Amino acid sequence: MTTAVLDTLVAVRRTAMDLLARREHGRVELTRKLRQRGAPPEMIETALDRLTEEGLLSEARYLESFVSYRARSGYGPLRIREELSLRGLQRADIELALRESGINWQEQLTDTWQRKFSGQLPGDAKERARQGRFLAYRGFSMEMINRLFSGRGMDD
Repeated sequence: MTTAVLDTLVAVRRTAMDLLARREHGRVELTRKLRQRGAPPEMIETALDRLTEEGLLSEARYLESFVSYRARSGYGPLRIREELSLRGLQRADIELALRESGINWQEQLTDTWQRKFSGQLPGDAKERARQGRFLAYRGFSMEMINRLFSGRGMDD
């Protein structure tokens, strides 16, 4: 990718819109990408403020899209929360997006576990630890994992 200098507001806006046309972006992420392309900070802020006013840039849409995508990819709420925090989003906005996602995280855990381990409950402590580590890495809490392993899945 070439690093063309974005020296006009029109160029900055066009680049931002091109990025948004591919997928939703958060403001922090979009700012970083525009800076990498050589756009001056004051032009970035102006362009992003205008895109936000026009409804083309929306943190809420970005959060909804990101949570949905990562959940479909088999990730749990802890991992998704951490990834969004690292992308510079506000904790309160992240929590709201996770709550409003409508995702049943216990079902999500069960689905991820079944895809990875073919629904085979661990037979010994070593296998339990292996499966637990995988699921914890994916962003599911130990409470949820223990509930799955004890057979108290989604009905309790």
